[in-house]
Amino acid sequence: MTIAIIGAGLGGLTLARVLHLHGIDAVVHEREPSPGARNQGGMLDLHTGTGQRALREAGLIDGFHAIARPQGQDLRLLEPDGTLLLQEDTPDGAPSDRPEVDRADLRNLLLDSLPAHAVHWGHAFESADHGLLRFADGSRTTCDLLVGADGANSRVRALLTDTRPVHTGQSVVELAIPDIDLTHPDLATMVGRGNYWVLGNGQSLSAQRNGDGRVRVYLSFYDTAENWLATSGIPFDDPATARARLIDLFAGWDPRFTALIAACGDTVLTRSITTLPVGLTWPSNPGITLLGDAAHLMPPVGQGANMAMLDGALLGLALAARPDDLPAAVEEYEREMFDRTGAVGRQSASMQEMLASPDAGRKMLAFFQPA
Repeated sequence: MTIAIIGAGLGGLTLARVLHLHGIDAVVHEREPSPGARNQGGMLDLHTGTGQRALREAGLIDGFHAIARPQGQDLRLLEPDGTLLLQEDTPDGAPSDRPEVDRADLRNLLLDSLPAHAVHWGHAFESADHGLLRFADGSRTTCDLLVGADGANSRVRALLTDTRPVHTGQSVVELAIPDIDLTHPDLATMVGRGNYWVLGNGQSLSAQRNGDGRVRVYLSFYDTAENWLATSGIPFDDPATARARLIDLFAGWDPRFTALIAACGDTVLTRSITTLPVGLTWPSNPGITLLGDAAHLMPPVGQGANMAMLDGALLGLALAARPDDLPAAVEEYEREMFDRTGAVGRQSASMQEMLASPDAGRKMLAFFQPA
């Protein structure tokens, strides 16, 4: 059984690791030229029953706890006028149900657990035909199973379904304050050790403490056209002017919140948020399957990485349990994945609706503290 995994994200690497533990060779093909070619993003919280379960199956849970930040579970929830709705501080020694971890550190943990030859860098997948894979550099290879772990804009997905992601209405601008404890200690104290959310009026501002001393600031606008970032008139290639224009969009919010925007450096990243239809399925194909965002792209509300890693672990276990019956292994994996991620997708869509509502702060408070 030869397995080709397209995409060296968290899900694809988890699959490769679980297969490696069970003596099954797999090659991960990644279009990026090297592990450090692209910023991997900020922190994510790994849940006990999903992302952490995947790491246990991968034999990496102890390594995870060594790099995780339990204090990253701290949460402060506010309204635009400055009203504090909720403050949760994680006691020392509390169970790490959802500790934060730097995405790059987690990816390196997975990469370091694999043989050097397991990941082929600079291999951009182009097409596949009856087990023959073609890459942009002209190289080719064959496989018994092709796994698309290539994210939101998956090229492998097109081999199974014509469905494509659609814009949710949310547009995001990411900024960052480097070394916040040194440069802006007052703002560092305000944000705290974990996540700081200000929700309402169809917009949100969230600040997230990272393990490297920076705070990433995410500005979300929930009722925008797909091309809003290009047509907004905000010169994102001119950071100082972009910050000033973004502050104008938060007019009337407590000055402490716009101070966070003003304190940010010159790194400005933008993204238009898309999702796949909740409950997407396809007829099982014994030679091709998908995991993670390629299979069930959801709103960014804390489930995507956890689902991708669990997909990878469970697909690996299914293949290890049925090494002589590839069609049955793929079908078993997909049946469980469709049910699990369909339910999580509905929950994520519901949370996205809450975040986009004018009284998002109060709705989220009810979510965290149900009556």
